[in-house]
Amino acid sequence: MRIAVTTPGGNVGHHLTRILLRAGVRPLLLTRRPDHLEPELLEHAEAVAVDIRDPGRLVAATEDSDALYWVDPPSDSGDPLADHARATTALVAALRENGIRRVVFQSSVGTEKRHGAGEIDALAATELALDALGVDVTHLRCGFFFSNLLFESDALRAGRLQTVLPLDLPMGWVAPRDIAEVAATTLLNPSWSGRRVQAVHGPTDLTWASVGRLLGEELGREIVVERIADQAMREQMLGAGMPAPMVEAMLGMSTGLRDGFTPEQQRSLVTTTPTTLRSWVREELV
Repeated sequence: MRIAVTTPGGNVGHHLTRILLRAGVRPLLLTRRPDHLEPELLEHAEAVAVDIRDPGRLVAATEDSDALYWVDPPSDSGDPLADHARATTALVAALRENGIRRVVFQSSVGTEKRHGAGEIDALAATELALDALGVDVTHLRCGFFFSNLLFESDALRAGRLQTVLPLDLPMGWVAPRDIAEVAATTLLNPSWSGRRVQAVHGPTDLTWASVGRLLGEELGREIVVERIADQAMREQMLGAGMPAPMVEAMLGMSTGLRDGFTPEQQRSLVTTTPTTLRSWVREELV
């Protein structure tokens, strides 16, 4: 099976690529900068330089592929929803032109809302585009990435985290490595077909208050977690130089899943993955 992997240097793609290698697969790695990948990795995989938002280049790069792991790439224009739309257009073109019939899509908890959840709305649009093609597709609706805490390194050094979410609101937190394992087993499993939705929830639901306590224990300092108003967070983001469309897209991912939202996929044995936040913090953050 020829499996193409987008964003192979990303938080999930990094692990997924190596899992596939260990399974005996020589993956096709789609990346703008193959030279940023480790030379040792390139001995066991094929890497193609491609902007996956470019339909023509993506079609050419994925010729003869049997399956695709798709991640909408991070925005580089300051307008995430527009960038996601461009990527989805290229994705649809590649699947149609090359007859690729099997896709695992890195989606998110909240896409079931379809509208009103910031950048997650763009992932919902990708889900709908894939569903309309009639291919075999699994949407991985992932919880909050542990790795998002890496963006908070300065705040953690200062002993403070801020969020617009209620501090006692439980939600799924998940390690990127666990998402990669679910993605790999799904790609390599020939027995499923049609449309599937697979939630990836991590080992247990966490609140921001409990995360703050755990981080304090592991980092050896008090971490104060503070809920702030939406407008205060918006002003902070704008003040840091973030473009307004990106601010609204990012903020909406929290506010859109805050009030009255119930995930379509409830936690179960199938959605629960093993890596704990404490073990991830010790390995990746400390």
